[in-house]
Amino acid sequence: MPSRAAAHTKGRASVLAALTATVLTVTGTPAFAAPDGGDPMNRAFARAAAEFDVPRDLLAAVGYGETRLDGHSGRPSQANGYGVMHLVSNPTNRTLERAAALTGKPLAELRTDTGANILGGAAVLRSYADKLGLDARDRDDIDAWYPAVAQYGGAQGPAAALYADTVYTFLATGLKAVVPGGERISVTSRPVAPEKGSLSTTDVRTQSPDYPSALWVPAHPNNYAAGRSAKIDKVVVHVTQGSYAGSISWFQNPTAEVSAHYVVRSSDGEITQTVRDSDTAYHARSANASALGIEHEGFIDDPSWFTDAMYRTSAALTKSLCDRYGIPKDRAHIIGHSEAPGNDHTDPGPYWDWTRYMELVGGDSGGGDSTDGLSFPSYATQQSGSTGAQVKAVQQLLNEQGYSVGAVDGSFGPATKTAVTAYQAARGLGADGVVGARTWTALLSAGATPSLQQGVSGDGVKRLQRSLTAALGSTVGIDGSFGPATVTAVRNYQTSRGLNADGVVGPGTWAALQTGR
Repeated sequence: MPSRAAAHTKGRASVLAALTATVLTVTGTPAFAAPDGGDPMNRAFARAAAEFDVPRDLLAAVGYGETRLDGHSGRPSQANGYGVMHLVSNPTNRTLERAAALTGKPLAELRTDTGANILGGAAVLRSYADKLGLDARDRDDIDAWYPAVAQYGGAQGPAAALYADTVYTFLATGLKAVVPGGERISVTSRPVAPEKGSLSTTDVRTQSPDYPSALWVPAHPNNYAAGRSAKIDKVVVHVTQGSYAGSISWFQNPTAEVSAHYVVRSSDGEITQTVRDSDTAYHARSANASALGIEHEGFIDDPSWFTDAMYRTSAALTKSLCDRYGIPKDRAHIIGHSEAPGNDHTDPGPYWDWTRYMELVGGDSGGGDSTDGLSFPSYATQQSGSTGAQVKAVQQLLNEQGYSVGAVDGSFGPATKTAVTAYQAARGLGADGVVGARTWTALLSAGATPSLQQGVSGDGVKRLQRSLTAALGSTVGIDGSFGPATVTAVRNYQTSRGLNADGVVGPGTWAALQTGR
């Protein structure tokens, strides 16, 4: 690319307005001041930026767009990407191996060490800039990096533009994040007018053929089957384990052999369709032929991805699909990936608020057995500010176990938090005042510990089924009957907790449940 003046102000305002209108908005508040160089991730960004002459804020914005700056302890994403900078190792995108060659760092270190991972991301970005012909003066102009950023996402055409536009919106609006460990990372807002090159002609606003509110970026034909072999009768909710644009890109990868009909963005609820409703996406194994799959940007262990905008636009999509195809709006037909027969996935996980989602869809949330107020198809995290039927359940259980919350009003206020914290402290659960999976499991399983096995029934079985639902993060039918499905759930729990997997609930299994294991 020819050298160009770093100052480039003409048209910035209009480009910024267009980006903000079509891509996500991170925050309406001012960004923090320049980061404190004493913190490890800030130091890593500063070091990598200096070593490879990549703008520090650009590097941070790319990482934020990929992972929200959470390396997930070295666990891979759906596309087999690792770390804060999502260095990828799959048949068509090998930024992890490229980073190793450029930095001399071992693959294992790049996967698990945040400093090395950020250094590797900077090295890869710089290598793309060099291939594009950016000289030292170009590299000082953050707008010149747009094609390199698009290449980093590993996509082509509209998906590449979606990816790069997201990063440049972070730069335009600024961002602030608190990463695992409590360190604060910020990017200062600025006017942007990226040099898009050939991507400037890419149409990222093509309308979905089935859902007019969505964009259309088709998956590769290898990743779905044309047509259907069964009537559409369910919607399956997924979580991407990766970024929005990255997931769309992965569905375009001919080696992926996975796809979904729709992908929903976390920040603003934007939706992209990648497979026609009339075709069979590869997303839920035995349910593929009869299901529509909706992926949601994020990671199952981080509830911050599940925003109000995401819930609302996804629920509107699900409602529309149910109306169009005659799908009942209940939890038997709107299910999580973990609930689809023959699947070993756990998404959308324990933080997905099914009660809220189903209320927005306008259907039956399976909101529990109205006679007890404690039975739900999943148990969402409850904390200060939470409201609703599940808060009432927490309050009822605490009161029954001698931890007074006062009125059972469905509002998680100071009295409820105090009671939760006291309960957690007494049981060694980590006294943070937040009712997550462990605390739910302990609360729901508290009480007598009768020996239970297949064929028995009663309230003790319902208590077991509730606690297994919370512990496993997947629905166990709460009907008070110890049938084959409950046997399977018990064995899954016993196996995952290192217990004797005999499907019989004795003292050891009760003890594990009542300590929130």
